[in-house]
Amino acid sequence: MAIFTGAGVAIVTPFKENREVNYEQFAKQIEYQIANKTDAIIVCGTTGEASTLTHEEHLDVIRYCVKVVNGRIPVIAGTGSNCTETAIYLSQEAEKAGVDGLLVVTPYYNKATQKGLYEHFKMIAESVKVPIILYNIPGRTGGVNILPETIVRLCTEVENIVGVKEATGNISQVAKIMALANGKVDLYSGNDDQVVPLLALGGKGVISVLSNIAPEQTHNICQTFFDGKIEESRDLQLQALNLIDALFCEVNPIPVKKAMNLMGMEAGPLRRPLTEMEEPNAARLEKAMKEYGIL
Repeated sequence: MAIFTGAGVAIVTPFKENREVNYEQFAKQIEYQIANKTDAIIVCGTTGEASTLTHEEHLDVIRYCVKVVNGRIPVIAGTGSNCTETAIYLSQEAEKAGVDGLLVVTPYYNKATQKGLYEHFKMIAESVKVPIILYNIPGRTGGVNILPETIVRLCTEVENIVGVKEATGNISQVAKIMALANGKVDLYSGNDDQVVPLLALGGKGVISVLSNIAPEQTHNICQTFFDGKIEESRDLQLQALNLIDALFCEVNPIPVKKAMNLMGMEAGPLRRPLTEMEEPNAARLEKAMKEYGIL
């Protein structure tokens, strides 16, 4: 059984003006997500600026998220690293915190071979009991791509590696994964503009940036598809496309934090090296939000 189906939010980590984690605001974000039908919370991923959290902050944010959610929906923690031992440590601590699953990104900078990727993910999985979703995003990892054969091998041979968040944008690769999968791979879209195409190939849902500002709408894209209303689901996907494009006109999570601040959700500033959104792009984002009806 999949860790979740539908739209899981890749949740933002809010900061105070001094760039400390704003836990009070984080609790409000979590409650907003649950109240608006989000199907799972993915904490300390790319959108949560995990790469600029200390290990202590990273784990504290995971623990706090689990505590606030309190079993109402699944919590999946990002625990990947380019160092296998670090990823094992974070994964074990997240498991102790009570998460329902882990999201483990392809190691970056090292540029591992397919053999290295297999051994990296296998070692992490064998160190914990909770289910793991692989996170394949070559654009963030120096172009390193987990090939379909490696994904399927991991999901087949390692009991608690259950699926993949596919953010290559390559539909042909996704199709090959599912052609080889034999029911062994839970597929999640890592791109908000490709939710319906991946659902059509057998996907379980999306791990979404859009859900931070439009949780019910993103949930509905998935749920209408599962309900057999394919044309309606497609239309919902297309209606969101302009906003999705604006949310990625600068590197994530710069635009989504700007969008949340425009909505009064107090996501706060970004940690360096990320900087505030350029004015023309901010204007484009605000216009798209208004057109979509969330501002």
